[in-house]
Amino acid sequence: MAIVKATVKGQVIIPAKLRKKYGITKGTRVSVSEGRDEGVILLRPLPDDPITASKGMLKGEMSILKALLRDRKEEAERG
Repeated sequence: MAIVKATVKGQVIIPAKLRKKYGITKGTRVSVSEGRDEGVILLRPLPDDPITASKGMLKGEMSILKALLRDRKEEAERG
């Protein structure tokens, strides 16, 4: 555990070990939020491209396209 001091502006230095581990470099956007427990502050590095980072996030057993085509085929067969 590292201990850091806040500046007058409320800025803190993220230790180099953690910056390297999480790929935080100059210009990396970081989300700051409150944790569930009292007194906990969460810092999460945000991806440069949120679209690419979320690719595959909702992946299920069947692709949406396959499910749509199956549903349309079933509707066509019913008339």
